[in-house]
Amino acid sequence: MAITVIQARCPQNHHCPAMAVCPKDALSQVGYRAPVVDTEKCIDCGKCVKVCPMGALITA
Repeated sequence: MAITVIQARCPQNHHCPAMAVCPKDALSQVGYRAPVVDTEKCIDCGKCVKVCPMGALITA
């Protein structure tokens, strides 16, 4: 399982709320761009998927 970002679903106009819930700081964001998942840090807990209001983060 892996967390994937679907950039087309991310409005890229705000600070990503999912970053605050990641227990491993595996999400990063430059400006308001779509977040990026660091697969080395990510433990696939799915917390970010639940928080994303746009459904841009998915478990693949």
